[in-house]
Amino acid sequence: MEEMVDLSEESTFEEFELQVNESAKGFLKEAAKWAYFLSVLGYIGVGFIVLAAIFAGAIFTTIGHMMPMEQMGMFSSAFGIMMTVVYLLIAGLYFFPIYYLNRFASNLKAALRDNNSATLANSFEYLKSHYKFIGILALITLCFYGLIIIFISIAAIDTGLR
Repeated sequence: MEEMVDLSEESTFEEFELQVNESAKGFLKEAAKWAYFLSVLGYIGVGFIVLAAIFAGAIFTTIGHMMPMEQMGMFSSAFGIMMTVVYLLIAGLYFFPIYYLNRFASNLKAALRDNNSATLANSFEYLKSHYKFIGILALITLCFYGLIIIFISIAAIDTGLR
C-alpha cells in the first residue's frame, strides 16, 4: 500500500525563510556588477545595430538605384528600407533581454545596499524574465535554422533532379 505523506513535512518548506549570508551577498554583489557591465555593453551593441540599420538602409538604397532594374527586380528601390526594418527588428529583439538584465542588476544592487527582501525578489523577477526571453528567442532561432536546413535540402534535391 502507498504510504501517506505527512502534510506537516510539506509545510516546513513554506515556513522556511531563506537567509543570505555574507559570502552569498558578496557573490550577489559581484554578479550584479557583471550583469550591469554586460547590460551596458548590450545597450552599446543595440546602438551599433541601430546605426548599422541607418547606414545599411542608405547603402542598399544607393546600390539598388545603381544596379539595373533586371538584376534587383521589384526590390531595387525598397531593398534599403527592408534592410533598415530588418536591422531595427533585430535591435528591438536584443533590447528587451538587455533591459531585463539591467533592471536585474540595478535592483540587486539596491536590494543589497538597503537590505530589502522585496527589492531582491523584484530583481530575481527581472532575471527570470531575462532568461525566459533568451530561452524563447533561442528556441525560435533553432526552429528558424531547422526550417532553413529543410528548405535548402529540398532545393538541393530539386536542383539535383533536373
